[in-house]
Amino acid sequence: MPDRPDTAPGTIALAAVAGAHGVAGEVRLKLFGESVEALSSHPSFNDGALTLSKVRSDNKGGAIARFAEVRDRNAAEALRGTLLTVSRSTLPPLEEGEFYHADLIGLAVQTNDGAAVGRVVAVENFGATDIVEIEKPDGKRFMIPLTEDAVPHWDDETLTVDAAFVD
Repeated sequence: MPDRPDTAPGTIALAAVAGAHGVAGEVRLKLFGESVEALSSHPSFNDGALTLSKVRSDNKGGAIARFAEVRDRNAAEALRGTLLTVSRSTLPPLEEGEFYHADLIGLAVQTNDGAAVGRVVAVENFGATDIVEIEKPDGKRFMIPLTEDAVPHWDDETLTVDAAFVD
């Protein structure tokens, strides 16, 4: 299963299918958003290929879902690794200071003194704060916290990091 949501332009991945759940066609989901409610507000995913019939929390930070097109365990298992995407235009508008993780993926990274560092390849959250994973031109990766001290600024093209956080 993918460890980060790589999607087509104009789409946002809300979850990924982790595998089958039971024998009747339900699937386990890894959520990329904040809650099950974020999924339930979308009637379909992947340009209408999957129609959501029901979804519930698995009480472990993920979800259990049923899609109208998935009738049995074999069909559910065949979806393992599938990203559930929606058009960005269907998402609610962002408040001041909010962003979608997908907005940061692919941004060029530079230090606050203008030195090129690499590109953002992932945004993770392990509980305390968002963490930005950056890949240098040589392929080596490192992570920094997405805090004002470490990342004082970003825009549509560049993420600026404090040089003290670059290894």
